Amino acid sequence: MFLVAKALLEPSEGSPVAIERREGRSPVVLVCEHASRTIPLALGTLGAEPETLDSHAAWDIGALAVARGLSERLDAPLVFQRFSRLVYDCNRPPEAPDAIPETSEIHRVPGNRNLDAAMRQQRADALYHPFHAAIGALIETRLAAGSRPVLVTVHSFTPVYFGKMREGGLGILHDADRELGDAMLAAAEEIGLAGVRRNYPYGPADGVTHTLKRHGLARGIPNVMLEIRNDLISGPQGQAEWADRVAGLLARALPLFEKEDAGMPQKEPKA
Repeated sequence: MFLVAKALLEPSEGSPVAIERREGRSPVVLVCEHASRTIPLALGTLGAEPETLDSHAAWDIGALAVARGLSERLDAPLVFQRFSRLVYDCNRPPEAPDAIPETSEIHRVPGNRNLDAAMRQQRADALYHPFHAAIGALIETRLAAGSRPVLVTVHSFTPVYFGKMREGGLGILHDADRELGDAMLAAAEEIGLAGVRRNYPYGPADGVTHTLKRHGLARGIPNVMLEIRNDLISGPQGQAEWADRVAGLLARALPLFEKEDAGMPQKEPKA
């Protein structure tokens, strides 16, 4: 039996959300929802196998390191979740069944089975709500100061999913607002960066754009979600290389986007 404590997080475990470079000068606000594989002490291992807790099921391997590299290169604030998405996936709303996955791809999570409404609410209250409140407050502070933030979320994906190989290296994802995504894709084409694909390996129909919709589309600010194949960023060299590449794409894309946003003629979006 997996007992749930009255408070999911003990005081010694600290806040569920971390913010670095809060006063960064860039308009970009970086978010990493799946930064950590840490499980709260109250939940033990969730009954999961050790390989599950080390795998992409528990966290986005390399994503936090790339996000930190981007934060440094751009002088941009970074908000990230300090606990595993196996406990609660902060890129899903509380009503989504997969916000607390019983199975993630081939990985079983026994401690997430048969949770009642109160247990699910406890997870959301401990992790999801503070995390999104922090993102919202940071964006609202910048809007109140007269700047227009740009929301960029950073993820990684496994190269093999249900036995199927994924060849792409970088996915640039968007929901209904595709302008920043278009600008980044155009920048990748301009510099000849191979393996860059739109809405890959997931898209809006897969329910992966929750953070973009809640904080980007709802406020009318530019937004994009990045997915980097995790074998490319599993070590420091790859992490630094991809932070450089993505920072370069944003450096090219943002001036183009800002010109269009100021009323210049817009190019026909590419399919």
